[in-house]
Amino acid sequence: MNVTEFSKRVGLSPHTVRYYDKIGLLDDIYRLPNGHRSFTEKDVTWIEFVQRLKDTGMSLDKIIEYASLRKKGNTTLLQRKELLAEHSNNLQHQIALQNQHLKKLYEKIELYQTALEGKISLD
Repeated sequence: MNVTEFSKRVGLSPHTVRYYDKIGLLDDIYRLPNGHRSFTEKDVTWIEFVQRLKDTGMSLDKIIEYASLRKKGNTTLLQRKELLAEHSNNLQHQIALQNQHLKKLYEKIELYQTALEGKISLD
């Protein structure tokens, strides 16, 4: 599939796909004789994982580091595992923090609901 088809499939702009290729996030994308990129299902799976890492707050620098390790093959399995474990720990911390914030928001909403029902005054 070409860049346009690929970008629609994975929900990224063609510009972003080209940028990801340029910075080394995409692994040896096949080029047609005319120089155009040709993507496979393997590329779709990989970019979906990259998007998941981004969506969970991993920095682009760390994702590039992970991609670089991935390109080196099985000799980097431990390093990749450790990088993902570190990210997982950071994500768990962020989720716990966001849950605390959400709890406080619910408390404030409940306070306003109680005031709207005339049960308390906030003045």
